[in-house]
Amino acid sequence: MSGSKSSDGSFARAATLPPEAQGDHPLGLTVHTLPEAAGAVALTQRTRHGRLKMLGVLLICAAPVIASYFTYYVIRPEGRRNYGELINPQRTLPDLSATALDGKAVPLASLKGQWLLVSVAGGACDAACQKHLYLQRQLRESVGKEKDRVDWVWLVNDATNVPPELTPALQKATVLRMDASALNAWLAPAEGHQIADHLYVVDPMGNWMMRFPAAMDAAGAAKAKRDLERLLRASSSWDEAGRPGKP
Repeated sequence: MSGSKSSDGSFARAATLPPEAQGDHPLGLTVHTLPEAAGAVALTQRTRHGRLKMLGVLLICAAPVIASYFTYYVIRPEGRRNYGELINPQRTLPDLSATALDGKAVPLASLKGQWLLVSVAGGACDAACQKHLYLQRQLRESVGKEKDRVDWVWLVNDATNVPPELTPALQKATVLRMDASALNAWLAPAEGHQIADHLYVVDPMGNWMMRFPAAMDAAGAAKAKRDLERLLRASSSWDEAGRPGKP
């Protein structure tokens, strides 16, 4: 009995002591650790939110790169359905001068700033040459309001005079005479063909980037039109009609 009374008295005294004097009482440990746990939870939440914000910033910054890779590796391979053959690597206009029909020297670099549909043939312009000139004109007209972003160019690769009867049909064309060897160093035909067998596409930066198949007929011209429309549509955000610095 005395032991029981002693225990009861000890417990009563302990109950009257302030919390800091109770030592390592389990209740004291529980009460004092609750704020620490709450702070840890808050810190974890702040860290998670900070990481999410950082991830969002990184995604925004990386969006252009992701888009370019998506275009190159996902969309571009489907370009194999193009009628025209994509040229890789592209070839830039040579830093040379050509000669207009009136004898005036014209730097090839002056052709930059517009999409170009290019044909190559001697000055005599046989039936195949005349067909190409006709297709060039029709392709340009077929893109409607976008035609002012396209020039059609005939590069004459010899010294033969152009027949006078062709002059009326060439009023909207750019006709330049160019050294054949220099021309062959820039444009090239598909294997087994001649340089005059194709129509070539040059972008506004002066890069030869596409070659249409040889012996293009009306059905092929319709496919070439679709290729040209896609190119014009894809470049609409940065390319405008006319050349920089010219009305």
